[in-house]
Amino acid sequence: MASVEPQPQLPLGDYRRYGRQMILDGFGLQGQLRLHQASVVVVGAGGLGCPALQYLAAAGVGTLGVIDHDIVEISNLQRQVLHSEARVGMPKALSAAEAIKQINSRVQVNPIDVALSPANARELLAPYDLILDCTDNLPTRYLLSDTAVTLGLPLVSGAAQQFDGQLCTYNLPLKMSDKEQQENGPCFRCLFPKPPAPELAGSCEELGVLGIVTGIIGNLQALEAVKIITGLHDGRPSLLMFSALATPPFRSIRLRARKASCPACGNEGEKIAKIEEKGYIAFCGGERPDWVSRGLVEGGSRTRVCAKELRDVLNNRQRSVCVLDVRPRTEFGICHLPGSINVPIKEFLTNPTTPLIDVANGDDGEDVYVVCRLGNDSQLAVDALQSVGWAGVVKDLVGGLRAWAKDVDDGFPVY
Repeated sequence: MASVEPQPQLPLGDYRRYGRQMILDGFGLQGQLRLHQASVVVVGAGGLGCPALQYLAAAGVGTLGVIDHDIVEISNLQRQVLHSEARVGMPKALSAAEAIKQINSRVQVNPIDVALSPANARELLAPYDLILDCTDNLPTRYLLSDTAVTLGLPLVSGAAQQFDGQLCTYNLPLKMSDKEQQENGPCFRCLFPKPPAPELAGSCEELGVLGIVTGIIGNLQALEAVKIITGLHDGRPSLLMFSALATPPFRSIRLRARKASCPACGNEGEKIAKIEEKGYIAFCGGERPDWVSRGLVEGGSRTRVCAKELRDVLNNRQRSVCVLDVRPRTEFGICHLPGSINVPIKEFLTNPTTPLIDVANGDDGEDVYVVCRLGNDSQLAVDALQSVGWAGVVKDLVGGLRAWAKDVDDGFPVY
């Protein structure tokens, strides 16, 4: 009688734990074993990384790496669902690892509390089968894509901002016929060979984001990873676009093949080593602007006032004063200085004098003090008024309304 090969087995408790997904056609015991044997590294334990890690752990992925050098802040909790009030101030990688262990104690978690860089990327990512890009800056996106190509690993990339998000898997192994040579799909550089200027790549802090949107995209990243690991993926690279306010909210764009001239994954043209020599930050046009620091630059007493000086002006008015708030109307509705008028900066720059005369019922001799959130747009408004020869005093608030809350009124909301 022929011997029967023993089937690989899971621990007995895992049959009950993962049974609802194991009974799915095409998944089965083999799919669960593949998850158990797989290792996935998630770069970024923020709005995208938290829901992705949560569901990868719940699905039973054997080993999870978590790379993040940031700490948990109270502003993170609106969308970064693995962190908690009790862990504010803790490194995000350690906080996420602690939460994962509470979800599934059988998962091996490797928290890595360092910043990913060209010097350590290959060493940190090489032990894993698949990479999830849950970051929010372009230099790291290019670095992750280039490293994934070098290591031959799929890269599941997500992005979310305001009400919108997108999902794409780069360097995806394509399903080919037996007669065709194995190829991978395009990399990030194939689609975006040149990055936008740093000033145009806004962050969630600047532009806002609905937490649920990051949850949707992060969950889709986890789903994409599970499909690749278990063999359920169709092997067709595509870009999935999501808009929370659109009907329908999803649309998919089929991606072209990888570019032969791509310096990362192509076989022609400049090689990626030359780009690495220049540095990823330099390639992306430099550091992302630090708008908080820029808004705090004094700029001389001629055009700028500190929060306490503005307070004194408002408390001891000897002549007509107009406080112009150039934030978007939504932000003005959250909080504003009493008596201030609101003209959003984009509208104001088209015609600097008319809004003041019409809305404030003033004239071109009135003193104008401009405020915004951090003290950047207000400088643009001052420049615009000076360029048209406004006769009165024109100054703006150093550090914006955040400085007002810090130095004058600690009861003023900070968002």
